[in-house]
Amino acid sequence: MITPARLPVIIKRLERHYGRPRWQPRFSPVEELVFTILSQNTTDTNAQRALDSLRDRFPRWQDAASAGERSIAAAIRSGGLADAKARYIKGALAGILAAQGDLSFGFLDQMSDREAITYLTSFTGIGVKTASCVLLFALGRPAMPVDTHVFRVAKRLDFLDVKATRQSAHRILGAITPPDDVYSFHVNLVRHGRQICKAARPRCNDCVIEPLCPSSLATVALMPFTPAN
Repeated sequence: MITPARLPVIIKRLERHYGRPRWQPRFSPVEELVFTILSQNTTDTNAQRALDSLRDRFPRWQDAASAGERSIAAAIRSGGLADAKARYIKGALAGILAAQGDLSFGFLDQMSDREAITYLTSFTGIGVKTASCVLLFALGRPAMPVDTHVFRVAKRLDFLDVKATRQSAHRILGAITPPDDVYSFHVNLVRHGRQICKAARPRCNDCVIEPLCPSSLATVALMPFTPAN
């Protein structure tokens, strides 16, 4: 898939505004997996609180893998949807431990990004976004997680058509984004979606990429345009 001509300019403009984030592992791979499950349908603050509580209850992840779902649910209650998330966490940890012999996730080194995502999503409750977060945030691999902010902004930028789904968006955005820019683009799209390109009332007048956005009324009147460097 060909990278749209606007994309490198948009990446640069976002980096000028927000900075170019430098990758460093947020958690170990197993912690990233658990944290991302815990972050479903809640805030990062609540997910972190639940993760801390789970760590306190089970100092070793092997202990969590062998624990009962009720014990896990009790430890992560502050994160919301505890029963479902406990089932997902238990199933993934126990399944990976049984198949791989440990929870170091070193086995992913032998897999391509696509193979790793296919493997991780074979466990109930783990979608492409969660698997991509493990690869990107814990391992520094160019997998593009698509959360609600990335999905919304990418659609407004016309990188995704109206029929695109969250599932297909991972593949589309991953294919058009240069691997070295995936981390920066993802992080800055999330920042931009939270601060400027909001769901209900996007702040187009404050947007550093507004001239490059087909969804901006001002931009529509000026199309076609010559992208600035």
